[in-house]
Amino acid sequence: MMPLREANAAPCTVSIVIKALNEEKRIVAAVESALAAVQRVGGEVVLADSCSSDRTVALASAYPIRIVQLARAHERCCGVGPQLGYQHSAGEFVYILDGDMEMLPGFLPEALAFMRAHPDAAGVGGQVVEMNTSSLEYVARVERGLGHMQAGAVDRLDMGGLYRRAAVQEAGYFSDRNLHSYEEFDLAMRLHARGWKLWRLDIDSVRHHGHDAPPYQLLVRRWRSRYICGLGEVLRAAWGESHLGLVLMRVRELRLYVAVLVWWAVLLAIWAAPMPWTARALVFSGIAAAPVLLMAWRKRSARKAVFSVVSWCFNAAGLVRGLLTPQRSARAAIDSIEIRNAPGP
Repeated sequence: MMPLREANAAPCTVSIVIKALNEEKRIVAAVESALAAVQRVGGEVVLADSCSSDRTVALASAYPIRIVQLARAHERCCGVGPQLGYQHSAGEFVYILDGDMEMLPGFLPEALAFMRAHPDAAGVGGQVVEMNTSSLEYVARVERGLGHMQAGAVDRLDMGGLYRRAAVQEAGYFSDRNLHSYEEFDLAMRLHARGWKLWRLDIDSVRHHGHDAPPYQLLVRRWRSRYICGLGEVLRAAWGESHLGLVLMRVRELRLYVAVLVWWAVLLAIWAAPMPWTARALVFSGIAAAPVLLMAWRKRSARKAVFSVVSWCFNAAGLVRGLLTPQRSARAAIDSIEIRNAPGP
């Protein structure tokens, strides 16, 4: 799908798209950091708002940026924000910034130089400076040592990156409006399937403040918002497409969540087994406790072990829920309202 502004827009080097929903605490810092970043390289800032109910839009309106808003609040999801901003942007390169992030000076010039020196690169990211380092989710992410967050060639650009518009156009669209998470992974797989490469530089690009909700409360919130359905939605969208094989091969957690579903099936089957009730109860208890005991041994922490297994269960259920969710065309234009178009305050 061609961006709405592309035909008549003046030349623009970089569009920073800030996707936001109720980010009044952080939006001023995000906007100011984005404006400072594009001032050095030439470009624009576009706020893509998903019908915030707080002062996000009002605060952002004090700045010389373009503001567009989702026309229907029920369409909110992680995938719709980047695509909404993209279709209203004009930059030769597009950077996606979350509303709880701040661009750091120095990254964009380095990223642009890299992209121009590597014409086969569809996107480049930097190092993410995490400000919330105490949550169980953050600790688990660090312990996993995710390779795609390290400098070098990577298979995806989680937490934002600078993308080449020509590569995105070849991939069909920026982000899938149906996805409640995994939108950056989905874009990466579509780009890789067409021969494009992604890189992460050894330079700080953004500060990320993240969520400060208790871990179990965050899991429930993600179930209610359908964030936890993203992997199933990605698989459904990739079915029959050229990047399906890459999706199946590169999602490590998919095997884990499938194993959880098998674990559930075994637990259910035990109660139908032809054995005495006490024997069924003992076998059920042993198999039910096995993952928790294994994780407690590996992590040397019962607290972390219980959270890991509960998180797996939420995500396995979300996988099924996402697979069963009907989807709209990802290439169709997203209905939106342009709140602010003028470049001046």
